[in-house]
Amino acid sequence: MKYLLAALTSMTLGAQAATIAIIDSGVDTEHVDLVNKLWINPGEKADNGRDEDRNGYQDDVFGWNFAENNNLVIDRKYIGTFSEDPFTFFDIQGRQFLGNETPEDIAWLQEKRKDKNFIKEMGIFGNFVHGTHVAGIAAKDNDKAKLLSVKLIPTEVKPFAKNEKSNPQMPNVEAMPKSIRMKLLKASLTKLAEQQMLQLEEIAYYVGQHKSDVANGSFGTGFPQALKIVPTIFKIFFLRAPTKEETIEVSKFFINTLIKQGKKMVEAAPKTLFVFAAGNDGLNNDIYPTSPTNIQADNVISVAATYKYNFIAPFSNYGTKMVDVAAPGMLINSQIPGDEYLPVSGTSQAAPYVANVAAQIKDMNKNLTPKQIKKILMGTVDSKDWLTAKVKTGGIVNMNRAVEAAKLTHAMSVEEAIAESLVNVKDVVVKKNKSRNFARRVMPMPMPSMFR
Repeated sequence: MKYLLAALTSMTLGAQAATIAIIDSGVDTEHVDLVNKLWINPGEKADNGRDEDRNGYQDDVFGWNFAENNNLVIDRKYIGTFSEDPFTFFDIQGRQFLGNETPEDIAWLQEKRKDKNFIKEMGIFGNFVHGTHVAGIAAKDNDKAKLLSVKLIPTEVKPFAKNEKSNPQMPNVEAMPKSIRMKLLKASLTKLAEQQMLQLEEIAYYVGQHKSDVANGSFGTGFPQALKIVPTIFKIFFLRAPTKEETIEVSKFFINTLIKQGKKMVEAAPKTLFVFAAGNDGLNNDIYPTSPTNIQADNVISVAATYKYNFIAPFSNYGTKMVDVAAPGMLINSQIPGDEYLPVSGTSQAAPYVANVAAQIKDMNKNLTPKQIKKILMGTVDSKDWLTAKVKTGGIVNMNRAVEAAKLTHAMSVEEAIAESLVNVKDVVVKKNKSRNFARRVMPMPMPSMFR
């Protein structure tokens, strides 16, 4: 009954608030901090087995689970099933980021990295908590927030198929020239990309249909993931492992095809601003593409991660052409399922910070378009010398300044509002840290991906 009471509260108090779609691994709809910030489908009645709004998604009260094709946006059976190891891991990782780890911490990590059961548990745990953690950041300090949950990533992901035998329906490739084999390989990868983006396109139609103003996407397929996928498919056509050069060539082709197909996704919801995490591989997205964050469109903004307003996170992807802004994404304490909290780091945490600001901008002026919201976010950043060669704007999002600019748009153009806000609102005050070594290159948990 708790969520039914939340539904009434949400519809009464948040009717005019911006809707933020969380495209992720699910949101805990019973978390004490989020229960009053949930988007509630006004056209559905809960758990009656009918599709009142006739959108094809039965009982989608809080959103939809596209991973398993049902309305269960969080599977609470996992709550209480995890050991203390994942929590210990994130505690140690936090100390590593600040350079405060102990020899005992290092010894623990070295031992656990040999433990297959630990690796498996971390994968399941990471997926289970990820969506709720992201949702908490997107709705932080925003009592009007409305979170629409879209589950894209299943809690337990099946590994990418590793069957290296030729498909019996395929022609005999042994006698084919290399050029023909390469064409067939790329055609196969194109088909794989189309299939992935077809689901994302359906999701975009869904969030657009429900008038989501902002959609956060803290997931992706990066270059390292492509490097794992490509050799398996390459062997089907060439009956051998690819060379390093072939792997790089075909991997870039695959990611760029994903990005090309991904344009259909953002075009399916033109009134929604998509906020994408840049990736956690520490790579330049201008050179090593990442999907979907490299999609270039007026309603897409790509986000790198920083430690507060001090420096870019050592794991963060970047790119002066492909990454637009930066935002805090290190050691972010947020909600996880079961009324718990956890400090986690990643561009996955930076993106919902920007989604949060985007929603506040929309709340301030509901007439602003995604293109205008993006312009405000990019035009009101705090400029940082250490970001000039890292992101397009050379700056980190300034929440107060962006909201001030949105407020000013009621009386002036967006360009004038941005200029005025730069005068009215100062940069965020940067506090010097006392840690002995901030810039350690410690990799966070990878972003959820549709491929493993």
